[in-house]
Amino acid sequence: MMAQRWPARLWIVRHGQSAGNVARDFADDAGHDRIAIEGRDVDVPLSDLGREQADALGRWFAENPTEERPDVIIASPYLRAMETAKLFRAAGGADEDEPICCDERLREKEFGIVDGLTSLGIRNHLPEQAEFRRILGKFYHRPPGGESWCDVILRLRSLLDTVSLHYSGRRVMIFAHQVVVLCLRYIVENMDERAILAIDAEGDVANCSITEYRFDPTKGRDGNLVLARYNVTAPVEAQAVPVTDEPDPIVAARG
Repeated sequence: MMAQRWPARLWIVRHGQSAGNVARDFADDAGHDRIAIEGRDVDVPLSDLGREQADALGRWFAENPTEERPDVIIASPYLRAMETAKLFRAAGGADEDEPICCDERLREKEFGIVDGLTSLGIRNHLPEQAEFRRILGKFYHRPPGGESWCDVILRLRSLLDTVSLHYSGRRVMIFAHQVVVLCLRYIVENMDERAILAIDAEGDVANCSITEYRFDPTKGRDGNLVLARYNVTAPVEAQAVPVTDEPDPIVAARG
C-alpha cells in the first residue's frame, strides 16, 4: 500500500487587495489606456484595506484549533502575496515562528508587452494582440514576452510535485494570485480548458478568499485531494472587513 502523497489539507489564498487593484479599477472606470503605477509588478504592495483583509483572515484562523490551522506556508515572491502571508501569521493564523517559504513558481502570470495596459489600452495600442487573444482565447494566448495560462500551469505542476514530495500529510497554505488559484484548481481537479474558463467566467477570485482541499483516502487508488470550498470570503466577512474581488492588474514592467 502506497504512502499518502498529498497534504492532509491544502488552502489556496489570493492576496489581499493591492494598490494595483485600486489603480486598475480607477483606470478602467476613467477609460484610461494605462494603469497609473510606477515600478515593477513584483513590488506592488497591499492597500490599507488589503492589510485589513489579511489581518482579518489571520484572526479568524487563530480562533480555530491547531489542527485547523496551517503548519506549512508557501507564498509567491510578489510583495502583495508575501505581505498577506506575514500579516496572516502575525494575526495568529499560524505559529509565529512558522517560516514563510517563498516560491517563484507561484508568481503572477507574466503579461509581457501588454503589461501596464488596460483592456482598452491593449485594443488601442496593440490591436493585433487583442485580435490574437480573441482568436486563441485567454487560456492559450501568450503575449510576446509573457505567459499563457498553459505556461502558468506548467510551472504549477512542478510546484505541486514539490508539495506532494515534502509536505505529505501536512496542513499547507499557499498565498498567490487569481490566475494561480484557478490554474491550481485546473491541475488538482484534472479539468479541461472549457471547465476552468467556465469557473473563471462566474466571477473573480476575491481578495483573501479561501479555496480549500482535504485529502480523502477513498478517492482514487491512493486517495486524492477533494475540493471542500472555493472562493469563500466568510473569514474576512466574520471580522467585519469589506470584501473585494478586483482582478489582479497588469502593472508596470517586470524585471
